[in-house]
Amino acid sequence: MPPSDLERIAAIDDPYLLLRAATERLNAAQQEVTELARLRRRVIQELHAQGMSYAQIAEKAGLSRGRIHQIRHTGPAPEGVFLGTGTITLATPLKQEAGNARPVVAMEDVTAAKRIEDLARGFGLSLDLEHVPLGGEIDLNRPNLIVICGPKLSPVMGALYESDPVLEWVKADDGPWTLRDRCTGTVYRSGSDSTPPRPVDYAYLGRLARPDGNGNVLVFTGIHPQGSLGVVRLLTTDITTLWGQVADRRFSCVVGVEYDPNTGEPVNAELASPLYRHEED
Repeated sequence: MPPSDLERIAAIDDPYLLLRAATERLNAAQQEVTELARLRRRVIQELHAQGMSYAQIAEKAGLSRGRIHQIRHTGPAPEGVFLGTGTITLATPLKQEAGNARPVVAMEDVTAAKRIEDLARGFGLSLDLEHVPLGGEIDLNRPNLIVICGPKLSPVMGALYESDPVLEWVKADDGPWTLRDRCTGTVYRSGSDSTPPRPVDYAYLGRLARPDGNGNVLVFTGIHPQGSLGVVRLLTTDITTLWGQVADRRFSCVVGVEYDPNTGEPVNAELASPLYRHEED
């Protein structure tokens, strides 16, 4: 039999390599425990939703009813998987401001990233932050990836959005970006690009197939930054509903956002389009 991870690590002679290997394995084990606890709670919730009592679930699983109740109400919530599992990578774009030689991150993206991090940690997830560089090159073929970036700043993201079977980014004849629903023909145009201007924005939210076909990428972005913050607000307030509708499968929708014209902070965020579930192979 091959040695277990514990036996392999214990056999390392170099104390520094042993310390590093033990730490890495412990971190991985802790993530596994979190995800197993989440999966266990999810199964109990699904069985109960199908009509089984906790007593019946306990009997079938060989556990006590009290233990089933404890699992059902403790541990990481299943809807956290809407964001990903284990360690999530969140990518936000770098931008080139006029008169500034150094690329910068928009303050709204910084705020969105911080709020997503807080949301993820509440579900027992950890988060690594990175940036989409100037030019927009980003490797999308990675697990547990969330990207806040539109087609304007990244041709890679533009190609990903083009794979959406329902929604598309379209430049209006007078220049601004809009979102168009191919099914209904509805065009969503930001209030700041309208006459008279209104404190309303629209954003894309979806989970799309990675270019390599071996997983999905959760993506969102507003037509303007206020829209991105609105998606974060929607995730913070309604992630349980979103999870119940699409779980971890592919989908896309348009989010309508009303915001305070003085601060840019969203005051309301809700689905402006149907939530479209994409067919998967």
